[in-house]
Amino acid sequence: MLERKIEIEGINPAELFGVNNNKLKHIKAYFPKLHVAARGNVLTIAGDEEVMDEFEKKFDLILQLFNKYNTISLNNIDNLMLKDGSDLIGLNNGSEVLVHGNHGVKIRAKTINQRKLVEAVNKNDMVFAVGPAGTGKTYTAVALAVRALKAKEVKRIILTRPAVEAGENLGFLPGDLKEKLDPYMMPLYDALRDMIPPEKLADMIEFGIIEIAPLAFMRGRTLDKAFVILDEAQNSTTMQMKMFLTRMGMTAKFAVTGDMSQVDLPNRQRSGLAYALDVLSGVEGIGVVRMGQADVIRHKLVKRIIDAFDKEDARVKKLKEEAKKDSKKSE
Repeated sequence: MLERKIEIEGINPAELFGVNNNKLKHIKAYFPKLHVAARGNVLTIAGDEEVMDEFEKKFDLILQLFNKYNTISLNNIDNLMLKDGSDLIGLNNGSEVLVHGNHGVKIRAKTINQRKLVEAVNKNDMVFAVGPAGTGKTYTAVALAVRALKAKEVKRIILTRPAVEAGENLGFLPGDLKEKLDPYMMPLYDALRDMIPPEKLADMIEFGIIEIAPLAFMRGRTLDKAFVILDEAQNSTTMQMKMFLTRMGMTAKFAVTGDMSQVDLPNRQRSGLAYALDVLSGVEGIGVVRMGQADVIRHKLVKRIIDAFDKEDARVKKLKEEAKKDSKKSE
């Protein structure tokens, strides 16, 4: 069995390999036939020469990424292992700090497609970000909106969602209008609370600098000098989507986020997000970023859950297609 030693220079191995070597263990899982051991700043690998060559190639990309961002996540490691890594290493747009959040936290785009979302917003006035839960669509969009507000590129932020679960009729809920809407808008509040101190956020909401409202309340308005985010857009109807997109003022930025696997509309009612993506395909000035499992930055189980649901959806779809074929044959 051949053996090689890799010396790690200029990096604290404890930060690179994570708590209890959890990141190193994650790397090792991709090379089950390779013996990997770390001692200090020296990594020893042993196994077949071809496998060691592949390990060194991937590990060099990991070192490059760590040197570039001073951090690396399990999600980053997955991306580097499953792809050639050139996109992750080479994509510069979005690698900068988007917003300095509360307690000095630096908020950045963390995945390839989050950085593509930043790049798309920089280049276009209207952007669609579509993908499964946990990919950071809403969070990244809110960070970009806060950045634009702080840079005085816009005068206000408008955040909206379709209140589908209550059919846009919130009258049966207790409390005033704000209290009725808050449960639907909580993900947006959560993102804002990470980026703006609570007292300042309360003042911004009170004075209308940040507005959070259901989609139905956008009708008849012209949204100008604003960064506008439509979240959970898959739950908008086609008419609501058309209404919303045509609210765009001369100096506005629009970001539309949604997950086509979580449509809560009544059966046979087409999602406004799917409609818009079809109708607006190829329209100049509109960017589309499609996120996937590789962008999931929640608990590692979220990826497995999404994968399991995707496989089941594919199985059911196949069964329906086969049943349709059998029905035609029997006619």
